Amino acid sequence: MKYEIFGAPMPAVTVNLAKGESVNTQAGGMCWMTDGLTMKTSTGGFKKGLSRMLTGESLFINTYTAEKDASITFASSVPGDILALDLSGGKQYVAQKTAYLAGDTTVNVEMTTTRVSAGLVGGEGWILQKITGSGTVFLEISGSIKEVELAPGQVLKVDSGNIGAFESSVTYTAEVVKGLKNIAFGGEGLFLARLEGPGKVWLQTMSISELAGSIAPYIAAK
Repeated sequence: MKYEIFGAPMPAVTVNLAKGESVNTQAGGMCWMTDGLTMKTSTGGFKKGLSRMLTGESLFINTYTAEKDASITFASSVPGDILALDLSGGKQYVAQKTAYLAGDTTVNVEMTTTRVSAGLVGGEGWILQKITGSGTVFLEISGSIKEVELAPGQVLKVDSGNIGAFESSVTYTAEVVKGLKNIAFGGEGLFLARLEGPGKVWLQTMSISELAGSIAPYIAAK
């Protein structure tokens, strides 16, 4: 799959398809396309569709297949970046809810959960997207992306809302913030997410919930 990611702060990705190639996206994800593409809407299997829906995606998925050389563009729904990840060699990833934008038809997106303690972190919650299969997947990241590679045993403590995605080799748990005053007045809540290597982590500078919270007063004022 050949592609180009462009634009800021509302990025998009254009995927170029040769005759016979296909790409999947969540329902309503297409922005524009050239002539020569056919669309098929399905759940991909009701169980798979329900699993995707629980992670914030639509029940249905659209498959676009090229009848000749063609291109199709998918745009992010939030200000930020688009992260392209390669699943070759059995790589697996875990991403925040609603992260999936588009990908090869060989990409699988399903619900996964954190450990119970990590689920109490808040932020983006305890339901995440597990991404497996093969090919390339495109994820929506809020704000800017920062890639961090953790060595075995290396720990990174993060506000859960700032976790965009991480390799499945990374362990995600929770850690209680120390000090009653810190909890009450520090603004970071009761828990922090604890990511332990080995593996890569992709952080986002703003969560969707933070974005919504920052504009809510202006909407209410109208």
